[in-house]
Amino acid sequence: MIPTLHTERLTLRPLTLADLDHVVLFYASDRSQYVGGPASPEQVWRMLAAEIGHWALRGFGRWGVDITATGVTCGMVGLWQPDGWPEAEIGWDLWGDHEGKGYATEAGLAARGYAYEVLDWPTAISLVHPENEASRSVAKRLNATHDGMFEHARFGVLEIWRHPAPTGGSNAA
Repeated sequence: MIPTLHTERLTLRPLTLADLDHVVLFYASDRSQYVGGPASPEQVWRMLAAEIGHWALRGFGRWGVDITATGVTCGMVGLWQPDGWPEAEIGWDLWGDHEGKGYATEAGLAARGYAYEVLDWPTAISLVHPENEASRSVAKRLNATHDGMFEHARFGVLEIWRHPAPTGGSNAA
């Protein structure tokens, strides 16, 4: 069962087919260029199916993120480790005009807390495209540190940002 998480301003809840329109709009925009877009609606349907199916395959995944006060869906944040990834990741995509409000950082902290406290992960990374300054800024606000580069066959060269260890100890993998 996919848990629902709550932060001060946000609700992280299971993704559903009802999220498809939001994801299609995101992947139709240039904002998706660092995460595999732009993409057609048919491709996005498959991406959303992969996001939802990731929970069944790995026991963790990403959540739809709603602004609790309004119910507006503002993005997708959570845990991700598809085949070909160097290790488990915390990732975030914000939709529409929801950047710059701290939502990715707030949801990222909740996702990291779940990874460390519930799943007992010893560490986590975030992969950031070298030109994606907004995502790099979120990683820094989450106190992640640059930890090398990773070359992915489809996404190219990505920066590895290592999150602090859950107990304050070493955060080496």
